[in-house]
Amino acid sequence: MTQTQLYLISPLDVGGDFPQRLERALVAGKDLVTAFQFRVKGVDSHEAAALAAPLQAICAAHDVAFIVNDSVSLAKRLKADGVHLGQDDGAPREAREELGREAQIGVTCHASRHMAMEAGEAGADYVAFGAFYPSTTKDKGPDAEVPEPELLQWWTQIFEIPCVAIGGITPDNCKPLIEAGADFLAVSGAVWSGDEVAAVEAFAKAIRG
Repeated sequence: MTQTQLYLISPLDVGGDFPQRLERALVAGKDLVTAFQFRVKGVDSHEAAALAAPLQAICAAHDVAFIVNDSVSLAKRLKADGVHLGQDDGAPREAREELGREAQIGVTCHASRHMAMEAGEAGADYVAFGAFYPSTTKDKGPDAEVPEPELLQWWTQIFEIPCVAIGGITPDNCKPLIEAGADFLAVSGAVWSGDEVAAVEAFAKAIRG
């Protein structure tokens, strides 16, 4: 089984000293952080592109994939490494046509085996399940189904496509997800709401166990 890796998701505010914080997190997570998702809301594409530029350069320097959340057009404009699609953000096949063969395309599948299988058939490079724990960044309705770690186990036993666990994941609660076979832990609040270096190091310890 391959080692679980970290997939960092940006906070909504990526201005100010955030580029320096990202740099520190990637240095601390060398060989562990393999992807970064640029996730901003309510800004136009020009502003988003300006905010993305320094972060994309930092990711490139550390050989970390730069993935854009929700927007195929922004991913194309930035020549990003890929795009992450929610269930309402369009089909993986269309994103592939826009972004080309090399692009990494991920799809949010909540707690649904059916959505995940559909995403895989449509050419997704990874599927994301969650939210596994209460989360402030992962939008979900009050009646949203909460996945169990067994879902990751089921997926990894049957499919080759990597799976990402998301939603309220911390160094203290990530063990069952790692043991169930998550290829990636997508984390945001647990890293950015405090000392990012200490958080990444704590995740490293939990993963390497």
